[in-house]
Amino acid sequence: MNTTSFPSAADEILRRAVTADAPVPGVVAMVTDRVGNLYEGAAGVRRVDADTAITPDDIFALFSTTKAVTATAVLQLVEQGRVDLDVPARTYLPQIGASKVIDGFTASGAPRLRDPKREVTTRMLLTHTGGFGYDFFNSTYARLAEEWGQPSVITASKAALTTPLLFDPGERWEYGTNLDWCGQLVEAVTGERLGEVFATRIFEPLGIEDMTFELDDRLRARLVGMHTRNTDGSLTPMDFELPSPPQVHMGGHGLYGTVGDYMRFIRMWLNDGEGEHGRVLSAETARMAVQNHLGDLKVTPLTGVIPSLSNDAEFFPGLSKSWSLPFMINDEQAPTGRPAGALGWAGLANLFYWIDRSNGYGGFWATQILPFGDPTSFGQYLEFESALYTSIRQPSAAARY
Repeated sequence: MNTTSFPSAADEILRRAVTADAPVPGVVAMVTDRVGNLYEGAAGVRRVDADTAITPDDIFALFSTTKAVTATAVLQLVEQGRVDLDVPARTYLPQIGASKVIDGFTASGAPRLRDPKREVTTRMLLTHTGGFGYDFFNSTYARLAEEWGQPSVITASKAALTTPLLFDPGERWEYGTNLDWCGQLVEAVTGERLGEVFATRIFEPLGIEDMTFELDDRLRARLVGMHTRNTDGSLTPMDFELPSPPQVHMGGHGLYGTVGDYMRFIRMWLNDGEGEHGRVLSAETARMAVQNHLGDLKVTPLTGVIPSLSNDAEFFPGLSKSWSLPFMINDEQAPTGRPAGALGWAGLANLFYWIDRSNGYGGFWATQILPFGDPTSFGQYLEFESALYTSIRQPSAAARY
């Protein structure tokens, strides 16, 4: 990597993000190699109605970037022989066996339910083929919420998980609460709360200190404020916080933490399961996990159903995308330069990350804006990623002299 050109280019991208016509309030972005962070940047403020500068040590609601951590906990149980990915998930979590498929609504508006043709497996949950969705990406779930009082996942309640299946398990890819169910499965197998499993079996060997499902006053003092994008491009701050303590440690979206701590998690995947203070996964498991486990199915675009929460969104439209056990895989080289086979995903408040195991780089871009797919945040993130790959292709100053 050209260590002279990238930091200045990255700093400029962050500056443009917070000064654009439709600006982001604040952003923290980092890049790592297999050894440590190569770039740490921050620009803007924690909240637009305050004057506190955002810093790399600030706490973000991590939303769906939580999912890969939950998948890692499942993989540890697979390694230990305590979970078989291909037996029915009800073997470990009986309540998931009660899930029915919704086949529309009756004339009176009641959900029409039937038994699924096959049972949900843990592999299906990890690959988002289990049949569960989100109300902000699926009109059937949105109708269940509006007309039948189905609780939102942000309530962090058990009732939020008791949604019907949208299709027979294994038939297609649909993004949803599959990893929340995986978190419940981990708790059922271990007899511990998900946050306790993370703390001792993942965070400790990674050296992660400030990542949690339950905010305390120490972390809340560094919390980045949530914002909503208005139609004129301006921002309105929101007093948003997931329930703390939550009834359920939501394995699909419930973590809070710093970007720096998430980089430690990314480095573990760059290093085949090895953390700063110990191994999280065996190299064999790590390499197995990042292969395509979706088969011939493909990741499909996300269609925003609730405009306040998500726009229509898709990584690299027109390019084929698969799913590993923890991450999306881009099957073809992306316009940013991200190579085929690289990994990545996102979080609802416009957080984005990628893991390029072939070149040994990973990065994270964090804002706190709704709806998802914010044009400024997503566009500047893609420029950030592109700047890295431009620098990789350039000789470093040290190499020239």
